[in-house]
Amino acid sequence: MVQFQTSNQSLIDFSQRSLYISALSIAFNPTFWNTVARQEYHGKTLTRLFNGNSQRACYALALTIFSLGLFRDFLFERALRQQPPSPTLSPPFIPPLAYALIVCGNILVLSSTYALGITGTYLGDYFGILMDEPVTSFPFNVTGAPMYYGSTMSFLGTALLYGRPAGVLLTVEVLLVYWVALSYEDPFTSEIYAKREKERKAGKKTE
Repeated sequence: MVQFQTSNQSLIDFSQRSLYISALSIAFNPTFWNTVARQEYHGKTLTRLFNGNSQRACYALALTIFSLGLFRDFLFERALRQQPPSPTLSPPFIPPLAYALIVCGNILVLSSTYALGITGTYLGDYFGILMDEPVTSFPFNVTGAPMYYGSTMSFLGTALLYGRPAGVLLTVEVLLVYWVALSYEDPFTSEIYAKREKERKAGKKTE
């Protein structure tokens, strides 16, 4: 059994297979949706599967991403249950902090979904379903990536609620994976909207 120890107190049990399955799921999800979305943008892969209906194709991807997210959360909680708790994460202030993180995280996620709509949230830009104007209201006046940071806060809150250092480690992975995803998504999305603006200006000149 391989364990990470400090002062003879086990913090993370690396022999648990569920830990690695959870880590793989965390890394897989953004990789999947970015890969599929780019294939859609360049080759209309999903739109063709739905007989040219980009709206339905986008909703299908949204349902897939949402389902994968639920499964990832299930694997995360299962991994936590199989990990040792730590006295370091058991002070009285930890539960209120954990609940605050979960509540605030979900507020960021749900409010951003409300502001963007389903297609705006689930990569509609890659399907040619573009928003008229950038959303600058809450929660986008707090952070440019409320879905990602809200999700990270919920992961951390859950890890603290369970009192599992392994959950904190997996939360660090969540944050790093989202940062990598943003490094690809933000420039690509900006390029999509820049292309639209260029086409709009070209259209005005020909009128």
